[in-house]
Amino acid sequence: MDDDRIRIRPMTSADCDRVAEIRIGGWRSAYQGLIPQSYLDALDVAQDAERRRGYFAQGDASVLDLVAERDGEIVGWACHGPYRDGEMRTEDVELYAIYVDPGRYGTGIGHALLQESVRRCTAAGHPRMLLWVLKDNARARRFYERAGCHADGAEEPFEVEGVEVPEVRYARELLSHR
Repeated sequence: MDDDRIRIRPMTSADCDRVAEIRIGGWRSAYQGLIPQSYLDALDVAQDAERRRGYFAQGDASVLDLVAERDGEIVGWACHGPYRDGEMRTEDVELYAIYVDPGRYGTGIGHALLQESVRRCTAAGHPRMLLWVLKDNARARRFYERAGCHADGAEEPFEVEGVEVPEVRYARELLSHR
């Protein structure tokens, strides 16, 4: 078990390549058997990194990307911003993504990223954090449930290469500082 301190900081454009590696590695690890393998095999780290650089160039200050570092190496990434409910924006915040280097699952990195996102969203006065998780992703669902999130009954269809992989929404109440 790693005992070294985890440092959470805002992501920079220089982090895009490593974040893309973690994100694609996370998809291939977490979604194996849930999403068609051909889709996972076709994921491209360089394209993902370039897409991330494009997001940074747009400069959307309402979205916050965080990275986790251990011993100076980026080992995880999380992203949150306004809840997406069609074109409607609500006061809620959405955790869009959280990924950890697959070789470091279970070392507290995901928990540290989630706690920092919760802290920042609470300080910003958001009443709830919402997130979507694949219905059959038992590991992720347990992770969120241990962190105080609960399935709120909402489900959405999600299709990958003609295969339906439904998502369920999780919610966590935040203590508002307003």
